[in-house]
Formats: sequence, structure tokens, C-alpha cells
Amino acid sequence: MKTIKLFVALALFAFAGVSQAQTADEIISNYFENTGGMDKWMALEGVKFEGAVQVQGMELPMTMIQTKDGKQMSKAEFQGMTFYQGVFDGETMWSTNQMTMAAEKSDAETTANAKLDMNDFGDPFLGYKEKGYEVELLGKETVEGTETFKIKLTKEPIMADGQEVPSVSYYFFDTENFVPIVVEQELMSGPGKGMTSQTKLSDYQEVDGLYFPHSIMAGAKGQPGGQEVVIKTIELNPEVSADMFAFPEKQ
Repeated sequence: MKTIKLFVALALFAFAGVSQAQTADEIISNYFENTGGMDKWMALEGVKFEGAVQVQGMELPMTMIQTKDGKQMSKAEFQGMTFYQGVFDGETMWSTNQMTMAAEKSDAETTANAKLDMNDFGDPFLGYKEKGYEVELLGKETVEGTETFKIKLTKEPIMADGQEVPSVSYYFFDTENFVPIVVEQELMSGPGKGMTSQTKLSDYQEVDGLYFPHSIMAGAKGQPGGQEVVIKTIELNPEVSADMFAFPEKQ
């Protein structure tokens, strides 16, 4: 009888240890630890990505810049022309109209949502409790042949078609390395409304002590096509100026 009680006690202890290791908090903690450590992530002030966008068999050189104070910019080169997308100075968001090549300001709704995204520089899971975000571990799921932890992330509501709607996304963390390899989110507005966007992250590499994915494939879940971004170089804390993000008033 004592042997049976001891076995049950050990089994319960082991189960408790496994359960604890698989909480959402533990998985997120392991994620940051495995990709450079929380202190390094929190100290990050800006990131500059240089790479290429794969479009119809062509490679278009591209640059992305993000800063801790909310500024961001993406630009691509094609046949001697420069296209800007999602440029944001903290107040105004704008992009290049691909038909007229003129800079156009985004609508109020898109800009308001961009201001919410200012909280997520570096990673949306950084300080998620302090930001009032909720995380929930939904279990394990095999994705792209890899066993993952599926975590639901709920952030503050966003605006879509004039309505306040939930902002919910699902992150699939590799159970071996504790890094996200897929992110999914329902599209709440636009032509793809109701569909699920899917972003695949791979080829994690170390850059000055932090690990970033160097291959990003974005598209609609279950649909052919998609757009691949291959990151070739990453610069941490680059020098930037306010002029780089400002809307060009004179055109």
C-alpha cells in the first residue's frame, strides 16, 4: 500500500511539473529566454531590416524600420521607383499610391489602429500583462509537421468598418525551441474580411544577441500564393531621423 501511495504521489508530482511547464506564462518566458533574454528585448530601441520581397518570381529590394517610440516604414524598389507602405511618424500614416506614385494619407481608422500597434514594438508579448493583454494556452497542435503550443493572444479592441471589434490572434510556438512559427488572425475588414491571415516565420538567426526570423511568408490560410519576405541583414538601434517618416507635403 505504501508503494502504491508513493507511486501515485510521484505521478502527481510529475504531472504537476509538466502542467506548470506548459502554462502560457512559462512558454512565453522560455521564448524570450531562448531568443536573447527579456532584458535585451526591453532595451531594444529600434530595428532596421534589409531584404527582398518575392513577387511573381522577382526579388524586389526592401527596407523596413521600426522604432520603440512608434515610428515605422517599409519601402521597396522596382524599376527605379520607390514604393512606401505603412509609413507612420506616430501621428500620420501614409503610403505610396501604386497607380499615381503619389503619397496618400491613410484613413482615420487605419491610423487609429496603428497608434494601438505602437505598444507592440519588439514583440506583442513584451510586458503583455502590464498592457492588459490576455493570453490563453489552447493546447498542442501539429503545424507544418511540427508540434506546437497554440496560444491565444487578446489585445485591446481595434476599429473595423466603423465598429469596435476584438483583436485576437493565435500564435503557434515550436515545442522544442519555444519560438513562434505561425501566427493567425481573422481579417476584420477589407476584401478579405472573414478570412484568416497566416504568417509563417522561419530561419531564426542571431543578431547581436537577439534572434529574429529571416524568412516571413504571409498570405491567406488555406489559399495558394502569398508573399515571402527574405531578410538578409538586420541592424539593431539604427540611426534614424524624423524626416524619414514624415508625410511629404510637397509633391
